[in-house]
Amino acid sequence: MRGLQGKRVIVTGGGSGIGREVCKRFAEEGSEVGVFDLNGDGAAETVAMIEAAGGKASAHVVDIADRAAVDYAVAAFEKGGQIDVLVNNAGWDVIKPFLDTDMELWKKVIDINLYGPLNMHHAVLPGMVENGGGRVVNISSDAGRVGSSGEAVYSACKGGIISFTKTMARELARKGIQLNAVAPGPTDTPLFAQVAAGEAGAKIAEGLKRAIPMKRLAQPTDYPGIICFLSSEDAGFITGQVISVSGGLSMHG
Repeated sequence: MRGLQGKRVIVTGGGSGIGREVCKRFAEEGSEVGVFDLNGDGAAETVAMIEAAGGKASAHVVDIADRAAVDYAVAAFEKGGQIDVLVNNAGWDVIKPFLDTDMELWKKVIDINLYGPLNMHHAVLPGMVENGGGRVVNISSDAGRVGSSGEAVYSACKGGIISFTKTMARELARKGIQLNAVAPGPTDTPLFAQVAAGEAGAKIAEGLKRAIPMKRLAQPTDYPGIICFLSSEDAGFITGQVISVSGGLSMHG
């Protein structure tokens, strides 16, 4: 894709699943990748894969819900040069009916899925403004567009990220910064296996598989193409959009 060679990219949650595949694809396109993840071993593994293939990357252990940790990690990556692309991918959830949840769970889900991306935007966007441009791709979820049984608070966060993306796209369009969101459907990742644990979760997971017109879960490799496209010069006139990658589970105009 045009315009990714030499760009410096941060990907949160880059130590596994979708995030790892996104990191690898950016490196293949010639970008330098900052792999941000709470799991240091996972981040290091991603970096090792990239370097073994001839790419350039660095691992940064960071809890995106901790603003001080975010500022530290962003500053460390920024020492190597300006940040051109931010991909907010990290997320977490447990499938459970809302009435069976408590405030402790709500707080953890909100801290990771809403405050985490807000922290990343607030730390990275000023530099993009100063540098005269940049790209942000926020990984939302179809749960934030149409809802998802057993994921009430997660859905609320992901819906918030969609609205936030559109608002920031409007605020920063004249600054040369484009923000878009990608909304995954059910995906075969470690997180999906975790949230589908237990009898209730397993039933919901199986129902999702049956409901997908393409009759399979998404794979992590289904996402890097659209994410890199939205970060490239080929998407130079696209901002404030939400694109579902869900095998047809949801179809929006």
